[in-house]
Amino acid sequence: MSSKPETPLLDRIQTPADLRKLADGDLQTVADELRAETIDAVSITGGHLGAGLGVVELTVAIHHVFNTPQDRLIWDVGHQCYPHKILTGRRDRIRTLRQGNGLSGFTKRDESEYDPFGAAHSSTSISAGLGMAAARDLKKDKNNVIAVIGDGAMSAGMAYEAMNNAGSLGSRLIVILNDNDMSIAPPTGAMSAYLAKLVSGPTYQSIRDAAKTLTRNLPRPLKEKAARAEEYARGFWTGGTLFEELGFYYVGPVDGHNLGHLLPVLRNVRDTHHGPVLIHVVTQKGKGYAPAEGAKDKYHGVSKFDVVTGKQAKPKANAPSYTNVFATSLITEAEHDDRIVAITAAMPDGTGLNLFGEAFPSRTFDVGIAEQHAVTFAAGMATEGFKPFAAIYSTFLQRGYDQVVHDVAIQKLPVRFPIDRAGLVGADGPTHAGSFDTAFLACLPGFVVMAAADEVELRHMVATAAAYDEGPLSFRYPRGEGVGLDLPERGTVLEIGKGTIRREGTKVALLSFGGRMAECLKAAEELDAAGLSTTVADARFAKPLDTALIQRLAREHEVLITIEEGSVGGFGSHVLSCLAQMGELDKGLKVRTLCLPDQFIDQDKPDVMYERAGLTVDGIMKTVFETLGQTGLSAFRRA
Repeated sequence: MSSKPETPLLDRIQTPADLRKLADGDLQTVADELRAETIDAVSITGGHLGAGLGVVELTVAIHHVFNTPQDRLIWDVGHQCYPHKILTGRRDRIRTLRQGNGLSGFTKRDESEYDPFGAAHSSTSISAGLGMAAARDLKKDKNNVIAVIGDGAMSAGMAYEAMNNAGSLGSRLIVILNDNDMSIAPPTGAMSAYLAKLVSGPTYQSIRDAAKTLTRNLPRPLKEKAARAEEYARGFWTGGTLFEELGFYYVGPVDGHNLGHLLPVLRNVRDTHHGPVLIHVVTQKGKGYAPAEGAKDKYHGVSKFDVVTGKQAKPKANAPSYTNVFATSLITEAEHDDRIVAITAAMPDGTGLNLFGEAFPSRTFDVGIAEQHAVTFAAGMATEGFKPFAAIYSTFLQRGYDQVVHDVAIQKLPVRFPIDRAGLVGADGPTHAGSFDTAFLACLPGFVVMAAADEVELRHMVATAAAYDEGPLSFRYPRGEGVGLDLPERGTVLEIGKGTIRREGTKVALLSFGGRMAECLKAAEELDAAGLSTTVADARFAKPLDTALIQRLAREHEVLITIEEGSVGGFGSHVLSCLAQMGELDKGLKVRTLCLPDQFIDQDKPDVMYERAGLTVDGIMKTVFETLGQTGLSAFRRA
């Protein structure tokens, strides 16, 4: 690791108010020092680096031109916000990013007044900003609202819904499109910058307003043609016709790394525009750090790394990741069934479908950041006899829930949902935790809901999903590595709604749903050593429940504990309902449900988070001892 960079000018900036005292000529030095500080901080913590490096100059320019926090600034998605955090009073904590008790990796309202809206899922900024602008108008205030949205986030329908509403509402709103990948209309050097400055300025505005005044009294057909001619003439040069049609005044493209181009455009827009305006800024992801610029992913998300070499400190895996097991299992099934297709919402690498795409490119569909569309797209394919696997992180599947209900479940369509990142995910914190999918899927009629206890079970569940064609099905699995079991070449199709016994006992029954199985088995060994004979069962299914297994466990044991990596209202609730309906709760059975606590858990190392949630060996044993009214875990450990 290199020594901390020298940043004499940045050292003078505690808040954006200090930045606004500097001359324009000093800002590039600030940007250079800010970039160095961002690189050094992320080299220590890991995190999302490339997007932040791409908006360094833009961040400096916005905070210099606008009066934040009175002017509201929203970053979408929050991957871009590290330089913003450094400039807004959090530099002294920037090396705690994504750590326990540290700064969030995203914008967070209760962290700073400079974060007016939390944005960890993409494509929300324009909607939130428009709401703020409408509220400002009702209060008769004059502050600006600025939403910086990445080009990938613009692929989501929500962004266009918001823009359509903004165009009709007419409130003053500034949207900055950070174009760092799509290259909608790349800048063409000095002429491009000149045009952007020209159309954002008061001279062009006055000419345009005068022209509108002249055409206001024209017959309607001529007036419409005149307006269309003006918009398309400007759109010809700038590429903004789409945004104009949505009611935005388009400015750009602007070189997002040239402060001489950015500052006058931002000032013009601040001072002269009264309705919604979109500034198209072109940036380079990973800008200013050679290893990031040369990497395929531009260092989008990195582990700790050496600043000089860019080499990341990635621990060597002892077992294949669950994501990899899913991907290779799906490839195996697809080799035997050409009706299997795979769908991702802009996460091919994260879900493992990049591997499937290499094997079956024509059967792989990346629909962009559009989970709602992904679900209904999959439903459409299912109606035609295909077997769609819509692989979506648990936290992102929430975005497509109405489509899961209306377009899949009600129509009983056999869409398969591999749900990655189930449970707690560590550094990304509560916005990315896979907490709720069991609760919101297991309540749907006709849905098969599974969870893999280990990598072997995951392989079996992929095979089961491929074979099952009677309705919708999901199977969830955690982030990270498996437990190190030998994998069969191909999975075995499981009997729907049937669990299995992993270990036989007589007094305590641990009924696990999902990835806490290894903790349950370790807890059972310790409980046995304490004289409490313990059964461990793998439920496999939250729906349909294995009622025969549950009844057997209830009748043959004094205590029954359910364990899951999900929220209140999930697997344990279904088991309790089942026991009540069978009358087993009236027979003296002691039942407890272990699940995630009814709160949002801040980021930390996953094992620390699970310990806090009571889902480790100690938490399971503590629950057993308390249920039996015994002295507890500490007394057993001392003995």
